[in-house]
Amino acid sequence: MPSLPTVPSPTPPSLWSDTTRRVVSGIAILVVAAIGFGVGYLVFGGNDDESAPSTVVVKGNDETPAIAFPTFATRNTTRIGGPDATADAAAVALASYPTGGGVDGPSAVVLAPVESWQEALAATPLVADPVGAPILLSEPDAVPAITTEALDALKPRGLSGAQGAQVVTIGKVAAPTDLVSLPIEGINETAIADQVDSQMTKLTGEKDPGALLVVSSTDAPYAMPAASWAARSGDPILFADGDDVPANTLAVVKRHADTPIYVLGPESVISNKALKTLGKDGGTVTRVGAEDPVENAITFARYVDGDFGWNINDPGHGFTIANTDRPLDAAAAAPLAATGGTPGPMLLTDDPDKVPDALRSFLMDTQPGYVEDPSRAVFNRIWILGDESAISVGFQAQVDELTRLAPVKGSEADTIPEDTSGDTGSDESGDATSTDGDTTSTDDGDTTSSDDTTSSDGGDTTSDDSGSGSGRAP
Repeated sequence: MPSLPTVPSPTPPSLWSDTTRRVVSGIAILVVAAIGFGVGYLVFGGNDDESAPSTVVVKGNDETPAIAFPTFATRNTTRIGGPDATADAAAVALASYPTGGGVDGPSAVVLAPVESWQEALAATPLVADPVGAPILLSEPDAVPAITTEALDALKPRGLSGAQGAQVVTIGKVAAPTDLVSLPIEGINETAIADQVDSQMTKLTGEKDPGALLVVSSTDAPYAMPAASWAARSGDPILFADGDDVPANTLAVVKRHADTPIYVLGPESVISNKALKTLGKDGGTVTRVGAEDPVENAITFARYVDGDFGWNINDPGHGFTIANTDRPLDAAAAAPLAATGGTPGPMLLTDDPDKVPDALRSFLMDTQPGYVEDPSRAVFNRIWILGDESAISVGFQAQVDELTRLAPVKGSEADTIPEDTSGDTGSDESGDATSTDGDTTSTDDGDTTSSDDTTSSDGGDTTSDDSGSGSGRAP
């Protein structure tokens, strides 16, 4: 086998410029993403002909070790290890749409503002099929180098329903002049969300979405999990804040008057008064959430109401884990939740070094297991978002252990001693037990557990037995 090309005698990273750091970080990320997806190569840098481009490898030195494991991948985790959301978005886009070898890129790419997590979040419905546009981040006056490189690699083909637009620009962002752009403009995130909904109707031909998802415009950790669902479903993301429901949000609600509305987060971020305002001109309104951001994401991951919600109460799913301090990572990671890979919800941590108790309990409750033949079992796949300052390697190792395939307790394959650590693995910390963790129907004011399936009139509920399911590890 021929040896991989290397960069001889590299300049120490401590002397690199900011742009160089981000580009090289992105290159390293993309190399690992290529491995994780089984892609032989990824386009990243100056090759204009049609031949297969070579992979770029940066030689290690005392400060940057050449062996990237387990930082970038373990048995059950893969890290998108960008130093910021711009790099993460580029890596996710290329991992989700690997080009070359006769494989086409996406129809279009979304360019969202790096300065507004809210506007980037509002754009995530465009990730869903049939639009299928991954999200990259851009600045007001210039396109970041790593975003340009990713665009060159993706080679967006153009949206047939939008005059061949190759990039959809969100708000005030710079875009390459050699690509056809479809601008979505607005004075703030609520206006952007309104325009995204209108464009989705034009691009998909569907008059009404399956649901409307309302999130906080000021408390990012409570809003972050919405990105994955929007990328999976195409449901619009709308905004409210406390008692305030902006006019643009109400305009979308009136446009889809019979569409059910779900509010993500506790009453402390979006009040019951706001729920009543939403329900005056719209469909039934249901709250899904918990007071703690980590538990709020878990509650949303478990929730199901008809066709709405992830209903993750058993093994065999994909997940992403992000740090609450990096809200733009939610939009950057959205393509990982879209169909075609291993779609699944976004989970959160507020601690870069230790898996929070609620998240640990949820991962244990959904840990995959096998009875006889592990090759016939289902698996969980975890994407870790951000570099080691966002989520440490120690945290990643804990997650890997919590999601490893294990023999089901009591089966013939059970040769592992029983865990005596005192951690029962129950899902109680993932449930919402306070009023803020309940789902609220505006029709009669009753509340029911957010792990339940709520009827459209707020009446009877059917318990979702999250403790059932086959192949669950002890």
